Amino acid sequence: MRITSKGQVTIPQAIREQAGLLPNTEVEFVIEDGSVRLLKAADARQPTRGATAVRRLREHGGSVRMTTDQILALTRGET
Repeated sequence: MRITSKGQVTIPQAIREQAGLLPNTEVEFVIEDGSVRLLKAADARQPTRGATAVRRLREHGGSVRMTTDQILALTRGET
């Protein structure tokens, strides 16, 4: 593997998958005993899109004061 003139290197797909390195994953470099280690950044753990969606639904879901039957009647046009 070779470093480009811009200092970039491609991490092989098998290694990315095994390490869970998805696009936009924050990483950090650590130098130890003349070696360089690539680590997921510990403080950059952002919630996934799914977790964000669930959080938003939970924040706003409590404001609805209708029973399940009332919601179903509303969605069916039985007002």
